[in-house]
Amino acid sequence: MLNQKTKFLRILPILFLFLSVLSSCSDTVDSDVLPEEIIEEVDDTEFEPTDWTVETHSNDADPDFEEVFEDNSVKRLDIVISSTRWASMLADMKSLYGTFGTRNGGSFSDENPIFVPAEVFYEGKEWYRVGVRFKGNSSLQNTWQSGNLKLSFKLDFDEFEDDYPQIKNQRFYGFKKLSLKNNYNDRSMLREKVAADIFRNVGLVSSHTAIYEVYVDHGDGPVYFGVYTIVEEVDDTVIDSQFSDNDGNLYKPDGDGASFSSGSFSKADFVKETNEDDADWSDIESLFAILHDGSRTTDPAAWRSNLEKVFDTDTFLKYLATNTVIQNWDTYGRMTHNYFLYNNPENNKLTWIPWDNNESLQEGNQGSLTLNFSNLSSSSWPLIGYLYADANYRAIYDSYVEQVVNGAFEATAMQNLYTSYGALVSPYATKEIAGHTFLNGSSDFQSAINQLKTHATSRAAAVKAYLD
Repeated sequence: MLNQKTKFLRILPILFLFLSVLSSCSDTVDSDVLPEEIIEEVDDTEFEPTDWTVETHSNDADPDFEEVFEDNSVKRLDIVISSTRWASMLADMKSLYGTFGTRNGGSFSDENPIFVPAEVFYEGKEWYRVGVRFKGNSSLQNTWQSGNLKLSFKLDFDEFEDDYPQIKNQRFYGFKKLSLKNNYNDRSMLREKVAADIFRNVGLVSSHTAIYEVYVDHGDGPVYFGVYTIVEEVDDTVIDSQFSDNDGNLYKPDGDGASFSSGSFSKADFVKETNEDDADWSDIESLFAILHDGSRTTDPAAWRSNLEKVFDTDTFLKYLATNTVIQNWDTYGRMTHNYFLYNNPENNKLTWIPWDNNESLQEGNQGSLTLNFSNLSSSSWPLIGYLYADANYRAIYDSYVEQVVNGAFEATAMQNLYTSYGALVSPYATKEIAGHTFLNGSSDFQSAINQLKTHATSRAAAVKAYLD
């Protein structure tokens, strides 16, 4: 966590970009405010957290999944950010991604946007000085550069506990961190939620999700930012609640090494989300070594035996079957990101955890993988190519493909689910406002729901053709 001086020094260089931000974001800040006035912060350290209870705010309470991740309702969350801090967030975004509303391309930033303290309100209760920042990679860049303020947020409820001792170990019904995904490139606003539920329904570790309507008050009263998907963070409660031991290494791979192609390993591509001070990547290095060992072709049984000592192949094959049946191009096999690996202390095996599913349940921009991976380069994506080429592993994969299409992704059940969710979300989706929406009109939402229904039917046919 950053102390006050460090945060000030981080923010200071970008504050003087503020006047240029005003020209492109004039509806979000007061154009008469001067940079020196923005630097001036009101001392807000003296307050009493009157809404604090053990059940709602304390880390002594177990995570309340039923409260936070309710399936059959759309709950409201309000975020209140002072105009000063909102201005600093916008100026920081300009320093990272250029002028708001201007498409200038560029690569993703290596830095995350800044956290600021904000208040969060839910069901009449307040959470105090919550760390709030914008989040995302391509979704963040593209939303910002298109002039859309429906940006994703990350919430960290005790990020600023060093500055505000009153909020030490503050939690939101047992959760320290939560993501608010903006449903980028998803006019149905359901892909993130439905895909995560499918993964869990087939028995995989996956984040809980729920649909929320989000309002942000950045100085002039609440503004409807639209329909968001709230997502459980993997490095918070996912490994706490879905594994028997949370002390293992958790990696969030991203970069060339995350393809697992021969010779591509780099520590920088396997960022540790736990045990960060332990400079040991031997579990990942062992997986690389065994995956590319010559025994794969000379002694497949020995290769499988050695691989299964360090990698949970069964979980991966179940994930692979599920992900390929439902389709999701923005992850391993097409992109070198959007998954986690957790070294489960229970068996000392690296376990696959899916992440970031807003591009799922469609063919996608880059084209999804075929069920037999005929459009995959095995050497470029060996975790898929090498395992599928092995007859034993291919038979396991095929059995999971059949289970998925007859179970968690059965076409008739999916049609009914989309109808139900569509009716639930429609009133909130169709009231989104210009500048805070990806919809061109209210009909876009229903069209997207219909596309999901068509997709479920077409995938059932594709699986039948593959298995026959």
